[in-house]
Amino acid sequence: MEILESVKVCLAKAIDKATANGYNVDGGLKAIGLTNQRETTLVWSKSTGCPLYNAIVWMDVRTSSICRKLEQELPGGRTHFVEICGLPISTYFSAVKLLWLKENVDAVKEALQKGDALFGTVDTWLLWNLTGGVDGGGLHVTDVSNASRTMLMNLKTLDWHKPTLDTLGIPAESLPKIISNSEVIGEIAKGWPIPGVPISGCLGDQHAAMLGQACRKGEAKSTYGTGAFILLNTGEEVIHSEHGLLSTLAFKLGPDAPTNYALEGSIAIAGAAVQWLRDSLGIISSASEIEDLASSVESTGGIYFVPAFNGLFAPWWRDDARGVCIGITRFTNKSHIARAVLESMCFQVKDVLDSMHKDAGEKGEVKNEKGEFLLRVDGGATVNNLLMQIQADLLGNPVVRPADIETTALGAAYAAGLAVGIWTEKDIFSFGERAENVTIFRPKLDEGVRKRKVDSWCKAVSRTFDLADLCLL
Repeated sequence: MEILESVKVCLAKAIDKATANGYNVDGGLKAIGLTNQRETTLVWSKSTGCPLYNAIVWMDVRTSSICRKLEQELPGGRTHFVEICGLPISTYFSAVKLLWLKENVDAVKEALQKGDALFGTVDTWLLWNLTGGVDGGGLHVTDVSNASRTMLMNLKTLDWHKPTLDTLGIPAESLPKIISNSEVIGEIAKGWPIPGVPISGCLGDQHAAMLGQACRKGEAKSTYGTGAFILLNTGEEVIHSEHGLLSTLAFKLGPDAPTNYALEGSIAIAGAAVQWLRDSLGIISSASEIEDLASSVESTGGIYFVPAFNGLFAPWWRDDARGVCIGITRFTNKSHIARAVLESMCFQVKDVLDSMHKDAGEKGEVKNEKGEFLLRVDGGATVNNLLMQIQADLLGNPVVRPADIETTALGAAYAAGLAVGIWTEKDIFSFGERAENVTIFRPKLDEGVRKRKVDSWCKAVSRTFDLADLCLL
């Protein structure tokens, strides 16, 4: 219920801010769009509208034993469902979270048996409540981007895959209807701010950022938040990765619009490592301090930090990995550690992009007139200029930061406006071309140094494996 209250507060404050800025919200608001954290799983009662357990967030690894069991029992092992849904068996995705709830929470198990359980990711929970909930005929729907992260949707048909549901024992009637990212879904119900306003856009956060960055086929973006998420638009073709990436939806901008797919690399710990420095080690008192601290030294002094706090996601997919910091000497100080934390974010993004280059090939990427592949970036951490320069240096390619780094919200607005005729798809991608005040970070690092640093990083990553059974006492 905390999620619903936070959304009510967010809506009210957004309306107040828009009104204070001179906008006629009552008469001028045409529609709203929604974007959300993906994979996080909820189950609630159809008859009461109450959640049957706390939401299980995307980073939660309590499902690891279920994953190991599935890998052992299914003939395809970890990749059993990849051909259909594009995803490996992992703690990351919603299906195994639902299985955990089914196995460990009696209320969920009973509701599923009685047909009273409704499953959804955060978008589904919000849409159901925004459109009326239990008392007002709430709509039980999800969009294609969020559905593509459950491990249950057929990427090509965009429907729930019945053989997968049967294999996992998940009843189809508990699942929401799958819709496109840009269409009129319903209207906001009474009891919420702005009742009667259409909800006409819905995308998972990373897909919204991709749309907000106006990424066409062959273009990629990286969002830096708690984790980091890199998506490359592969157009209307599903590319199955051979290098540790996920095949997923990019966006589908209308019920009859073509489906754009993407290769994705998901990194569990990016900005969360900075929070760890602040909250657990006390090396900094605010996240913004890390740039000055890391800038006070010219290098990490040979320190390599791998933030495998809950294992490693793409391209490694090792849930037995744990964090390491190697290369420590008596010369090491907190500035070196801070810089190593920033570098760890950038090394992980490079690992993913290297895999993308291999999977997509030269024809699958768009380069500028100088033959450069540009990485578009967004998210809160991108205000850190040192981080962005390190990223360009380690990639050996330019990094492009827009003036407005909150492209996730922008993408949701684009989708909503498109559905109600405020603009066209051509307009949206023209906005991207006309983007002004971008900041471009160009690589300055010597190629030989870059290679040696990458080799050292890979050595550090290899040291994180097989550490999940370390004694905790």
